[in-house]
Amino acid sequence: MALEKAFIQLASGKKIPVRFNPTQYSLEKSNQIAEIGIPGLSSPILQYVHGNNRTLTMDLFFDTYEERKDVTEYTNKIYGLLGIEEETHVPPICTFTWSKFTFRCVVQRVSGQFTLFLADGTPVRAKLSVTFKEFIDVEVLVRSDLMASVDRTKTYMVKRGDTLSSIAATAYGDPGQWRPIARANGIDNPRLLQPGPLIIPPLP
Repeated sequence: MALEKAFIQLASGKKIPVRFNPTQYSLEKSNQIAEIGIPGLSSPILQYVHGNNRTLTMDLFFDTYEERKDVTEYTNKIYGLLGIEEETHVPPICTFTWSKFTFRCVVQRVSGQFTLFLADGTPVRAKLSVTFKEFIDVEVLVRSDLMASVDRTKTYMVKRGDTLSSIAATAYGDPGQWRPIARANGIDNPRLLQPGPLIIPPLP
């Protein structure tokens, strides 16, 4: 049975076939963590800042030696995914698909090596190292984060100028829900809010 060919599909429906399937790919996910130093503590407190989108990297190979034609006919289509679209003013959103694996993304980086040439200098073999950055619609991201924020216990690092109302607005999307935070942290006077870690309890 022949292996299914991978392809990149643009939101417009246009497909860019991958000439040779990658031999491997890497999928990376990370978080942004800040270190906050507190006077008197031997180590800084770690504060979760935000999650980073997943990154997909792979090498794509192109060979047109047998056809005796310019390989850039294919590689230029990959480089073209870095271009800015006239209507949206951003790089095109696309989906990398290989069998059951799909990855909605934008192309973040392309680095190419051209390694074989015809007598007249025409390139006929190339390897492109491609980095795809995951793309998630803003509405989906905000909705999922708000749902998570109201049903999981979290911690928040209080900064000067913060109020319980502003923290409740960030954590729950509702500044009026400051009382559960006050109760969870034993705060009798919400005006006397000190910098440091604060427990954000789940809402009932």
